Amino acid sequence: MRCYLVAMLLAGVTLNLKSQTSNLKPKIGLVLGGGGAKGGAEVGVLKVLEEAGIRPDYIVGTSIGSIVGCLYAAGYTATELEEMFTQQEWLSLLTDRRADLSGEPYKVKDGVTYIFGFPVIDNNNPTFGVLRGGRVEEVLDSMLAAKGCVKFNCLPIPFRCVAASMMEAEEVVLSQGKLPRAVRASMAIPGIFKPVEIDGEKLVDGGMMNNLPVDVCREMGADFIIAVDLQQEKPKNRESTDNIITSIADMVGLGPIARWVITRPDITKYNENCQHCDIYINPPLPDYDASSFGNESMQRMIAVGEQSARRQLPVLQRLSLGAQQ
Repeated sequence: MRCYLVAMLLAGVTLNLKSQTSNLKPKIGLVLGGGGAKGGAEVGVLKVLEEAGIRPDYIVGTSIGSIVGCLYAAGYTATELEEMFTQQEWLSLLTDRRADLSGEPYKVKDGVTYIFGFPVIDNNNPTFGVLRGGRVEEVLDSMLAAKGCVKFNCLPIPFRCVAASMMEAEEVVLSQGKLPRAVRASMAIPGIFKPVEIDGEKLVDGGMMNNLPVDVCREMGADFIIAVDLQQEKPKNRESTDNIITSIADMVGLGPIARWVITRPDITKYNENCQHCDIYINPPLPDYDASSFGNESMQRMIAVGEQSARRQLPVLQRLSLGAQQ
C-alpha cells in the first residue's frame, strides 16, 4: 500500500513538473516588415524557419509583410508562397491593369482613363490615389477561402496587420473582420492606392506609422520575436531641437499630417523596434526597390532571404528545441 502511495505521489510530481515546463515554453512571434517587392525575401526566411522546425505562435505584418503574414497564418507553406510569388503577374495584380485595354495607348472607359490598360485617372472617385487594389483583394479572398480563413478569428495562427489613419496620422492595428480588406488597407501606399475605409476610418499603408511592428507582436503575448526587416538604409531619429518646431506647429494649429511630416514618429518607432526583437534578419537587397517585381528578381530576393536566415540557423534550431520541450 505504501509503495502504491509513493508511486502515485511521484506520478503527481512528474505531471506537475511537465505542466510547469509546458507553461514555460516561449511564445514565438514573427514580424514581417513592409517593403513592396522585397517581400519575396520574407518567403525565403520562412523556408529556413520551417527547416529549423519553428512554427510561430503569433504573426504581425505591415504592407507586403501583411500579405505574406496572413497567407502563412492561414496555412500556406513557404514552398506554396514561393510558387505564388514567382509565378504571379504582380504588375497587373497591383495596378489593376485591364488586359483587354493593354493595346490601347489611351482609352476612357466607365469614367476611368487608361494608358495601355493602366488606370491613371478615375473621374468617378477623384480621391487621394488612383489604384483601387481590387484585384489584390480578390486574389487574397480566393486564396484565403481555399484554406477556410477569410476572417481573422478563424486563422490557425493569430495574426495582426498594421495600417494608418490617413486623416489622423495614427497607427491602426487591424485584428478583426475580413482579412483581404484589412491587408489591402495595410498596403495602400498614399498617393498610389486609394485609401480603404474600415469602421468609418480611411486607412493607408501601415509603413507610414510602423513598418516593423515588433511592439504589436510583443503586445499579443510573444516572448521571443523574430523580425524580418526589408529596409536597407537606417533612418536617424529627429534631433531634440525638433521638439521646439513641434510645439510651434501645435500652437499655430497645424493638422496631424503636417505634424507627422515634422516629427516623423515612424522613424523613432522603427529604430526602437529594431532594437527590441530577439532575432533580427535584414536581407541585403541594395539592387532592388519596392517596385522590383518580376519572376527573376523575385527568385533572387527569395534566395537572399533564405541565405540571411540561414546565418541564424543554429539559434533558430535551439529556439525550436526549447519550444518543443
